[in-house]
Amino acid sequence: MNIKPIKTEVDYEATLERIGTLFDAKPNTPKGDELEILVTLVSSYEDEHYKIDVPDPVEAIKHIMEAQEMHPQDMIKFLGSSSKVSEVMNKKRGLSLSMIRKLTHGLHIPADILVAEYELSQ
Repeated sequence: MNIKPIKTEVDYEATLERIGTLFDAKPNTPKGDELEILVTLVSSYEDEHYKIDVPDPVEAIKHIMEAQEMHPQDMIKFLGSSSKVSEVMNKKRGLSLSMIRKLTHGLHIPADILVAEYELSQ
């Protein structure tokens, strides 16, 4: 077992290939230990080089609406009146704590996405 840090994309690709050959290794064996170490290295490399930003809360809501074929009037139960729905969806009003709770519970949008900062239009 000759394990080294992943410093380049070439190292990353080679490590992924090695993981593929070890994928069925049994835990607590030399190959299983190697697999565990390599997965940890890949995870660390990906965390540093392939960061996934938290989506904009309004864009996340729009995505869910599209996926569930929802219309703006369907959002009234989560955001309040139709004017509030319009203001939130056009980024003229921020999400309140009450709205966030309703969206998290009703649409299963993670709260950490909904509480992310985003710029309101003027």
